[in-house]
Amino acid sequence: MRSCFNTDLDVGDVGREVRLCGWVNSYRDHGGIIFIDLRDKSGIIQLVADPNIGTNNAKGENENATNGDKKGNKNANKTTTIDPNKAKEAHKVASLVRDEFVLLAKGRVRLRGEGLANPRLKTGKIEVILDSLTIENKSLTPPIIIGDSSVNEELRLKYRYLDLRDPKNLEIFKIRSNVASIARRFLESKGFLEVETPILTKATPEGARDYLVPSRVHEGEFYALPQSPQLFKQILMMSGFERYYQIAKCFRDEDLRADRQPEFSQIDVEMSFCNESDVMEIAEGLIKEIFKCNLDSMKAQRADTHEQNLRALESKFPHISYNEAMEKYGSDKPDLRFDMPLVEVADLFIESSNDIFKNIALDSKNNRFKALCVKGGDNFFTRKTLGELEKFVRNFGAKGLAYIQVKEDFSPENVEAALKGPLVKFIDSKNLATLIERVGAVKGDIIFFGADKKAVVWDYMGRLRLEIATQMGLIDSELLCFLWVVNFPMFERTDEGIKALHHPFTMPKNLDKDIEDIESIAYDIVLNGVELGGGSIRIHKSDIQAKIFSLLGISDDEAKEKFGFLLEALSYGAPPHGGFAIGFDRLIMLLSGASSIRDVIAFPKTQKATCLLTQAPSPVPHAQLKELHIKIDSINKDSKK
Repeated sequence: MRSCFNTDLDVGDVGREVRLCGWVNSYRDHGGIIFIDLRDKSGIIQLVADPNIGTNNAKGENENATNGDKKGNKNANKTTTIDPNKAKEAHKVASLVRDEFVLLAKGRVRLRGEGLANPRLKTGKIEVILDSLTIENKSLTPPIIIGDSSVNEELRLKYRYLDLRDPKNLEIFKIRSNVASIARRFLESKGFLEVETPILTKATPEGARDYLVPSRVHEGEFYALPQSPQLFKQILMMSGFERYYQIAKCFRDEDLRADRQPEFSQIDVEMSFCNESDVMEIAEGLIKEIFKCNLDSMKAQRADTHEQNLRALESKFPHISYNEAMEKYGSDKPDLRFDMPLVEVADLFIESSNDIFKNIALDSKNNRFKALCVKGGDNFFTRKTLGELEKFVRNFGAKGLAYIQVKEDFSPENVEAALKGPLVKFIDSKNLATLIERVGAVKGDIIFFGADKKAVVWDYMGRLRLEIATQMGLIDSELLCFLWVVNFPMFERTDEGIKALHHPFTMPKNLDKDIEDIESIAYDIVLNGVELGGGSIRIHKSDIQAKIFSLLGISDDEAKEKFGFLLEALSYGAPPHGGFAIGFDRLIMLLSGASSIRDVIAFPKTQKATCLLTQAPSPVPHAQLKELHIKIDSINKDSKK
C-alpha cells in the first residue's frame, strides 16, 4: 500500500512518486486548495490537493525542482507534473475528509514555496502534490482531542486507542521497545538465557495480596498469578541454568498510586556462583547501558547538568547503607540531587526544660530527634506556608512541626537574641550554639525539627525534606543521581508480628544478633528518589532457610505446605545464587519523562484497578461461575444473562 513512511522523505526526494498511508491529523481549505496533514507512526507530512494543477503549471513545478537541485538533489530534474483530471478527482475526495479519516494517498514530492517551510516538522521543507486519494475508512468525530494534555485522564483511558495516536505516546512506546532490546542484548552478551516462568502458579506469601484464579478441574482449589518469578528463578539456578533473565509480567493486588499497577513488568535476573558485588556489577552495567543509549534524547538543557550525567554513567555508583539513608534522609530511596540532610540532635535536648522533648531524647534506641536546616528558608517561608508545612507533616504522623528561625548573625554570647522560635526557650545557650554549629545554620536559615518514634520521624521528616526542596526549586529535574542502598535489615516489626523486609529467601549476614539488628545481603538501586529495582543474595542452604522460617513464626508444616517444592530443591545441591529485578515500567517512566507509569503501559488500569477501555473487571455468567464451583451471595443481575 505504501512506498515509504512519511518522514523517510526529504528534499532529496523531490520529483519522486510516492504512496503514503495514514490518518488525517488536520485539514485546511485555502481558497480551493486543500492541505491535509497526514500522520503515520513516523510523523506528519503535508498533502496538497490542487484542482488547477497540471501540465499548465509544469513550469512552476520545475522551478521548485531547480531549487532542489541547488541543494544537491539527485531527483531535482524529475518533473512533478500531475495529470489534471487525476488532480481534480483527488481534490474532490479531499473535500470530504475529516479528522482521523484513514487515507491512502499517491502523488509526487515537491519543495514547499519560498517562505512556507515548517521548521517544526521533519518534513517541513517538502509536501506531496496529490494525483490520487482514497478514503479507506471514515471516523466519527473523536470524543477527545488527540494530543491535548488537558483532556481528563479517565476519558483518555476510555478511548485509549485514540489517546495512543498522540505522537508523544508513540515515542514512549518506541523507547519502551528499544530499552527491551538493549536489555536483551546486554544480558545475552553476559551469558544470560531468557526463560519464561509460569503465570498460573501456587499462592505464596510475598508481601502483597495474590490475584487468585479458580480451577475448574480441581474443585475448591486456586492458582495464583505471580507477584514475581522469585521461586522459579531460584529453582532455575538449582537446575544448573546459572544465568537467567526475562522481562516478566507480575501481579499484585494492592492499593495503587502513580508508580503502581496491578500488573506490571520487570527485568528479572538471577545468577549462580556469585556474591553481592557480582550481581550489582551486572545490574549497574545494565542500567548504564540503557541510559547511555538514551542520553541523547534525554540531553539536559544545561551543559553542566549534561556533563554531570555523563560522569555519573562513567563512574561507579555510590553506595550508602540503609541505616545511613534513613538517618540522613528519612528514606530508603533518598533523592541526592540536593544537599539537605537530617541531623540528629537528641543529645542536645537531654537536659531540656520540656519533659516531652527530654523523654524523647533519652530513649536514643527507639526515638529520633532530627533537625533539618533549610538554607535561606527564613526568607522564603511565610507564616502561612509554615502552617501548611505543619499540616503536611501531620498527615504522616507528626504531632506538630517545631522550628527555629536564624534572624541575625550570632556569637555564643548572643545566640538566643539571634534566634526566634518555640524551641529556643527549651534549650540552654550552650546547646543552642552547638545546635547551630552542628547543622551549619547562618542568618536567613530556618531549622525544622522532628521528634518521636524513629520510624515516624524518618518518614515525615524525609517527606518534609522533599516537599521543601520541591517548593524552593532546589531539584534539578534533568540531573541523574544514581546510588546503591545496601545492608537492609532482614526483618521488620509490624502490628502482625515479625516479617521479612524483602522476602524470606534473602540471605542474612549474621543470625547471631538480636532479630531487629540482623542485616540481609540485599541491595536496591535508586535514581532521583525512585527505587529502580533491587535484589539480594538468596539462601541456598536448608538449615539457614529453616532458621529464617522459625524466626518468622512459620512452622515446619506451614513451610512444607507453602514452600515444600523449594525446600526439597534446596536439598539436591543448590548453588550459591542471587539476582535482581528492575521495574521496567518505572524505568521507562523516568527515561521518557512521563509523570505516571500509566502513561508507559499500553492499556493501564486506573487507581481503582479498573480498565475503562474494556470495563474490566466485570460480572460473568452464572453458568460460568457454576463451572468453577463458585457461589456468590449476591450476583449482579447482568451476570445471569
